Amino acid sequence: MVPLVGRMAIMSTPQTGPLAAGARLQPEARFEPEAGLVSLRGLTKRFSEVLAVDDLSFDVRPGRVTGFLGPNGAGNTTTLRMLLGLVTPTSGSATIGGRDYRSLPAPQQVVGAALEASSFHPGRSARDHLRVFARTAGVPDSRTDELLGLVGLSGAAGRRAGGFSLGMRQRLALATALLGDPQVLLLDEPANGLDPEGIYWLRGFLRQLASEGRTVLVSSHVLSEVQQTVDDVVIINRGRLVRQAPLVELEQVRAATLVAGPDPDAVQRALRGAGWQVVPLADGAPGHPARFRVLDAEPGAVGHALFTAGVELHELTKEASGLESVFFQLTGEESGGTVGQSAAGRPAAAGTETVR
Repeated sequence: MVPLVGRMAIMSTPQTGPLAAGARLQPEARFEPEAGLVSLRGLTKRFSEVLAVDDLSFDVRPGRVTGFLGPNGAGNTTTLRMLLGLVTPTSGSATIGGRDYRSLPAPQQVVGAALEASSFHPGRSARDHLRVFARTAGVPDSRTDELLGLVGLSGAAGRRAGGFSLGMRQRLALATALLGDPQVLLLDEPANGLDPEGIYWLRGFLRQLASEGRTVLVSSHVLSEVQQTVDDVVIINRGRLVRQAPLVELEQVRAATLVAGPDPDAVQRALRGAGWQVVPLADGAPGHPARFRVLDAEPGAVGHALFTAGVELHELTKEASGLESVFFQLTGEESGGTVGQSAAGRPAAAGTETVR
């Protein structure tokens, strides 16, 4: 096992202690690409009447950071749990290096996961927490201090995890995932609770790990941060694959146009009559004109259509192209609300597991 700290430059801040800057990279990847391939084929999971994941198929390749995106209720967390053998699929397969998680001889040395930042004994110190998991991973206790330094928790190594902030718990969860020096990392909302400096550090840290040939799959609702971090994007909605592509390809998707007017019915009627897809937005304040996103449309053409139809217009803006715009277009979510609104628009049935 190659010491992680030996491969990365360290800097300190008064708020968090040492942080890995990722300035020194390995001259070449040290992992076999085939062993780090995450592959889903026809993956399906049903909880009673709720279809959480529906015939999902995609690959996540080593050497890249992949963003795994979807509204709340899309099935992202359920998918990750099936990859880790925590949930049994109704049908289909989820494999890592061609094998399902439960058949891996030393799983913690192949896959590291951080799905929750709260799975710590509150009375146990950060160092003792890692020592417990180090034994199950088959690694020496000396690795615990190495990893605490790597994630910026050296100064809090003896403190009880129950008193940690959310950001500190996120760092401890990441250190736990890295104990076995795995090739594959599955992370659910790893930036949640981090301050801006911590988010900047995490961005470089994940890229560093991918540069070593690791497979990094990050599930997140923070689209602006995902856009600055990932190489590839997988978007699902209602348990089904919507789009998988390199980020640069998605960023080239044509931008939409935002419009607002005092007569929302007339606006929608005129624009839909012209053949455009119109999505109502939920960000209009009471007493202000209703706003809409017109997909795959230029402002000039939209303005002309409304003028010709005699519809009063109060706003006509070209929406900047970017991951957020593409996400909302592909999932049909309203940008005025949060990404976390339920894709189904209703709570799960009583007695069923909440789908995430």
